[in-house]
Amino acid sequence: MKAAWCGFSSPLAGDIERYLSAKRAMGCKFASEDRSLRLLDRYLVDQPVLSLGDVTGACLEQFLASRDRVNARGFNHLLGVVRRLFDWMVDQQVLVESPLQLRPKREGVRRQPFLFDTDAIRRLLAAAALLPDNTRAPMRGPAYATMFALLAGLGLRIGEVARLQCGDVDLEREALQIRDTKFGKSRLVPFGPKLSARLRVYLALREREGMPCSGAAPLFSWNGRQPVSTNAIRNTFRDDLLPQLALAVPVGVFGPHVHGLRHSFAVRTLLNWYRQGIEPATRLNHLSTFLGHVNPTSTAVYLTITSELFEQANQRFEKFAPAARMEVQS
Repeated sequence: MKAAWCGFSSPLAGDIERYLSAKRAMGCKFASEDRSLRLLDRYLVDQPVLSLGDVTGACLEQFLASRDRVNARGFNHLLGVVRRLFDWMVDQQVLVESPLQLRPKREGVRRQPFLFDTDAIRRLLAAAALLPDNTRAPMRGPAYATMFALLAGLGLRIGEVARLQCGDVDLEREALQIRDTKFGKSRLVPFGPKLSARLRVYLALREREGMPCSGAAPLFSWNGRQPVSTNAIRNTFRDDLLPQLALAVPVGVFGPHVHGLRHSFAVRTLLNWYRQGIEPATRLNHLSTFLGHVNPTSTAVYLTITSELFEQANQRFEKFAPAARMEVQS
């Protein structure tokens, strides 16, 4: 019976699987939550906890303490995943009340993400293009340069870039088909002439190397069959490229990471709207759709206030204020 629950073996096995299935039916992938709940499941098996009644508040607190999440944000994320499972079980009348009564830890002031300016992105792509091949990774430089160009130029998620197939690239319409996104939906993402030229050159190199360039073949692959992993992209950025860039990180800002390219794209888009005289609020739905968010609220998380944005917003206010004062006085 336990094997039927796809690796879950504790007394919570069936409820965890039903909970994940319910969330995924609504379009949520829940990959991170799946991993966290597997940690809980494994902990209960190792204790061992033999019945649902033995999953007490004290037991769950011991599990959370065992994960050694010193950082308040990491601890609260894990706590939130477990809490939502038990709240769902209460809603489903599996439990009368949730055994988890632990409160979240107080988080300090969150540091802002590092935002890549145009010069940093240009140097990143140049450094990526010079990455040497190795026995297991032919065309390493052109592949990574193209990957990071898509991440920075289109604000794609790292998983979306890793999963791209050759057939997803429409050079005639200059658009990418992004499939199997974070929320289980697909979307078309247009790109401009610079990315079009870069993709054409990359695909021509693949063809010259005798690698498949159409259909379901992974766009980024070392063997033509398996796509490059997201961890490989992150590790190459952190270990091989970041040290070459020598980026200055301001006080109170997270160090540069791959997801920061997506964040930078969103902020750069907002800044361009300000400079063009476009009211950002009227275009936030467009940016939300482009980034593959469920709603604009998710997009707003990326819109970090920078000195440039503050200056543009202040200029907008200065133009508006005199007219507003005259209206009030009249």
